[in-house]
Amino acid sequence: MALENDTELREFIRKAALLNAVGHYGKAQAGALVGKVLGEKAEYRNRVKELSGVINTVVAEVNSLAFPEQKAIVEKNWPETQKKPEAEEKKLPPLPNADKFRVITTRFSPNPDCVLHLGSARAIVLSYEYAHMYGGKFILRFEDTDPKTKKPQLEFYESIRQDLKWLGCSWDEEYIQSDRLEIYYNIVGKMVGGGNAYVCECTPEEFRKKAVAKEACPCRNIPSGDQLQRWQKMLDYGYQEGEAVVRVKTELDHPNPAIRDWPALRIIDTKKYPHPRVGSKYHLWPLYNLAAGIDDHLMGMTHIIRGKEHYTNMVRQKYMYQHLGWGYPEAIHYGRLKITGAALSKSKIAAGIKDGDYTDFDDPRLGTFVALKKRGIQPEAITKMIIEVGVKPNDVTLSWENLYAHNRKILDATSNRYFFVAEPVELKVGGLPKIFDAKLSLHPEHPERGFREYTIKPESDESTAVFWISKKDAETIQTEQTMRLMELFNIQINTKAANSITAAYVSESYEDIRKIKAQLIQWIPKGAEYPAEVVHQDASVTRGFAESACKKLKPDDIIQFERYGFVRINEAGEKLIAYYAQK
Repeated sequence: MALENDTELREFIRKAALLNAVGHYGKAQAGALVGKVLGEKAEYRNRVKELSGVINTVVAEVNSLAFPEQKAIVEKNWPETQKKPEAEEKKLPPLPNADKFRVITTRFSPNPDCVLHLGSARAIVLSYEYAHMYGGKFILRFEDTDPKTKKPQLEFYESIRQDLKWLGCSWDEEYIQSDRLEIYYNIVGKMVGGGNAYVCECTPEEFRKKAVAKEACPCRNIPSGDQLQRWQKMLDYGYQEGEAVVRVKTELDHPNPAIRDWPALRIIDTKKYPHPRVGSKYHLWPLYNLAAGIDDHLMGMTHIIRGKEHYTNMVRQKYMYQHLGWGYPEAIHYGRLKITGAALSKSKIAAGIKDGDYTDFDDPRLGTFVALKKRGIQPEAITKMIIEVGVKPNDVTLSWENLYAHNRKILDATSNRYFFVAEPVELKVGGLPKIFDAKLSLHPEHPERGFREYTIKPESDESTAVFWISKKDAETIQTEQTMRLMELFNIQINTKAANSITAAYVSESYEDIRKIKAQLIQWIPKGAEYPAEVVHQDASVTRGFAESACKKLKPDDIIQFERYGFVRINEAGEKLIAYYAQK
């Protein structure tokens, strides 16, 4: 029967065309319908030219209707297809007091002692997005002033830069604090000379006792002239490590003992603990609150966006700002962000690599950016997740699925489809009536991307073809069960053994199988297999076969193995090696 006379087919196309027209403001797209129809009615794959003619005719009829009429027909006949409008994409709330500043300036300030991980994403994304929102400035500042306990490493300066580029968070200016020690010395000298800071020779235990008792240590009230002599002695290597620190004055009766006369600068034996960039050139090193506080002012920071664990640091720094006559930036302190099952401790990550628990920083079990990139997690998904969480002060616990939900939306639209059979089992199908030309779309919604094509030619007197199917599918199969090889034909299982299954050809029509809701399984013709390995998030490896069309793939391609999941191609040589992203 000519397809133009097939009433059932025309009605199916008409529904698809009307739905497409409503989604495109009254104009159905004929090209988009070809893949849609073939996806539902595979039996017409050998009559594509004739089918296209029917589709063009129906589309012309549908497009001749006014948009309101098209919409009324759809709402009357298929109301379930009309989705509610998607919720508006979450946006960040306005910055506080943004109108006070000519140029909004934010910063991300990592210690380059390790690679970045998902726990760093909140500070990066929020700071970058706010600067971008206001057309302002985003600064990258390496806080590398601890060559002893949190020693920076040269490799991580560049890896951090690469991580930010991958995230799409480009910076306008870059600073490295180990280049700025003379700036800190100059300001410390002014505070000491002004009586707002002092050189303390007390042991940590002696000072702590006085601070807890809300009493001044003996060094605090020494005249500023004598203090300047002590300061010069520090500059001239007159003290050894641990013999003196510079403290910034606060109220001695502040409710939080950790605030009282906080330490700002200390001596480190850099012959024993050389800095990776400046070696032993300096022996006086600022602590976090001194260097970060000074730089935030000198770099014109308008908004500091960081975790609420830094709230006490803000209180400390405000004393220094008051002494120096500076105005403190706006500070936003967000709550802690935890992701269940993610290894986000830098010290534990480094120890795990050293002990051989992880292969490297890109081990799939880790939550580092390089590991996420290797698995195929998209930076846009991370950004969307962080913006969705926002700047709330309360703690937030997320699961991997929160990230995967955003990632899935991105990958589903961009990833081509292929077959992969894990732990392959042989399937012999007999009784084939003809040669079958399988034409499998690379993406069901984008026929313009092309197809993977395989010829299934019956062999031997029994007209048999041999396929590979996955062990998981093989285990669920029962004798006399009817099922469909996806996009090919329907079969009935005859015999089942541990490593092989036999079946008989039943029919080609997808309608036959859809009525009984039969199982659909992916397959690979014997001879068209490509050895493949998939590395999962727990570092386990699944071996099997990908279809031979995968030989055209390249490293960093992200695809979907149908009924298996999204993967990122790592190698495509003698065998395919892919890293599993998600379902």
